[in-house]
Amino acid sequence: MNFKLSSLATNITASAAVEMALVTPLLLTLMFGSFELGNYFLDEHVVVKAVRDGARYAARLPATEYYSGSTCQAGPYSGSQLAAIQNVTRTGSPYSTGTPRLASWTSSATIKVDINCEPVTIYSGIYTDLPGNVPVVTVTAKVQYTTLFSRLGWDITRSGAASTTLNLNARSQAPVMGI
Repeated sequence: MNFKLSSLATNITASAAVEMALVTPLLLTLMFGSFELGNYFLDEHVVVKAVRDGARYAARLPATEYYSGSTCQAGPYSGSQLAAIQNVTRTGSPYSTGTPRLASWTSSATIKVDINCEPVTIYSGIYTDLPGNVPVVTVTAKVQYTTLFSRLGWDITRSGAASTTLNLNARSQAPVMGI
């Protein structure tokens, strides 16, 4: 067998296979990264919409819920109304029987509802006849993001000091209008 080194340099019979072997990891990384990024943005959109729905629901509760006499009451929300606001935010239903908007959003404890009293001069229209300040409801949620791969059963989390969790944070405010 007479073998010349120069003939090896000009041989292109397997060049397509070599190029494919070199490019495939990059293409797979881009493809799966695109899926994961799209999934993240979808989940973020769901949480933002949920918080907005919760603030709207709270803003349409009777205005008497937010006043003690003629004074606006600020502070954290509590009681059955808080549970209803959290349920609307997490499931879309004021009742505890709804299905979570995200499968991993199992706890209402990730939702915080606050009431602030803002001066009437900031808001006009229906608020000018109020006896005091305008109650403004703020709904905040912090939901842990579940990766697309972990939903498929692939555990790709890191452990140790470098491990981090990615959270979806959203906040929405609405002045109380009552019904």
